[in-house]
Amino acid sequence: MSELRFDGRVALVTGAGGGLGREHAILLASRGAAVMVNDLGSPTMGGQDHDPSPAEGVVEEIQSAGGVAAANSDSVATREGAESMVAATLEEFGGLDIVINNAGIIRNRTFLNINEYEFEPVMDVHVKGCFFVTRPAYEHMKTVGYGRIVNTSSGSGLFGSFGQSAYSAAKAAIYGFTRTLAIEGARYGIHVNAIAPGALTRMTGDVLGDDGAMAEMTGLSGEDLAYQMGPHQVAPAVAYLAHESCSLNGETLSASGGRVGRAFMGVTKGIYEDDLTLETVAERIDEVCSEDDYLVPDNVDQEIELLLSHLNQE
Repeated sequence: MSELRFDGRVALVTGAGGGLGREHAILLASRGAAVMVNDLGSPTMGGQDHDPSPAEGVVEEIQSAGGVAAANSDSVATREGAESMVAATLEEFGGLDIVINNAGIIRNRTFLNINEYEFEPVMDVHVKGCFFVTRPAYEHMKTVGYGRIVNTSSGSGLFGSFGQSAYSAAKAAIYGFTRTLAIEGARYGIHVNAIAPGALTRMTGDVLGDDGAMAEMTGLSGEDLAYQMGPHQVAPAVAYLAHESCSLNGETLSASGGRVGRAFMGVTKGIYEDDLTLETVAERIDEVCSEDDYLVPDNVDQEIELLLSHLNQE
């Protein structure tokens, strides 16, 4: 296969001052894209404070390698900040073809220990941030009839994770947002997909670092662990979803440590009773949960077809 290039394309990558976002931005730029590197520059995992230097540092890396990039330090968590970064991208590069919604914070607490003051910022950055940035970008993409949007979900949101009730809720919301926006955007040439990444970054060191479960399970540590689980093992999947040749829409790719798979939501065939009772559900729960012949709906209408298939047999 010939090299997949992004010449002439413009990308906005949020949270790109380090970790996953940095790798996304550098890869896209190395393949010819002009990249707006956005990062609030908070020195904490909770997203407090503001420092433009991380985004500026990544821009310097890209430019030193011969790429094209500019820096932005607006916050994704406000409508004003999101609109500002999209406007800055359009002004700087004259267009916007790709949005990588990567910005995020993490505040791990078990459910009974997290309070609303910790819960709300997580939703603000992940869910509102995704919405706020996508809205003006989507409007532009609609006018030109083309766009690629890649949102960042998580296995925590898809499958659950101890101590991450806020983070999981936010990432599950992004999955649903991705699915619906993909349906709506298809008629405008806008493809919307998601990535569920696993990588060793500042946010995940307690789980994927030298003292975490991954090190224990793999026997790797130090540079070996950083290489195997680094963000560079995720960025290619994100870049593919952002490429014009990618026909996927509404999909979520799980990427970690060099492995890429498809994550999806399905529904079992289930049971049908004309007069459903609590006892019937209890007695037939194994059939309800059986994964034989399960369906992966493209939209909610296809799930309803399961009921219609039962009714049409009557």
